[in-house]
Amino acid sequence: MHEMALTESIVDIVSDEARKQGFAKVRIVRLQIGAMAHVEPEALRFCFDAVSRGTVAEGATLDIRRLPGEGWCLDCGKTVPLEERFGACPECGRRHVQMTSGDELRVEELEVD
Repeated sequence: MHEMALTESIVDIVSDEARKQGFAKVRIVRLQIGAMAHVEPEALRFCFDAVSRGTVAEGATLDIRRLPGEGWCLDCGKTVPLEERFGACPECGRRHVQMTSGDELRVEELEVD
């Protein structure tokens, strides 16, 4: 379960921001997770509840926004939706698609007190 390590990194980011910006409590942590990031949102929520105990993020809501996969087809010269990593272009069927979105995991926003 790599979600535990990912969650520890998220709580570290939140704690660092609390020290830098001087807030004491986080109400909502908004995350962006790409559809092909191989992250299970429910496992992340479960881990977040455990890892955030005793931190500024304890009791915060984890708001997860899933981002669709997207790529640039080198043959078509178009931005196309991707359902899988290294998938074929839905326009021409070739596999010269460079992924441009869908593997992100980022802290997008914090709501704090």
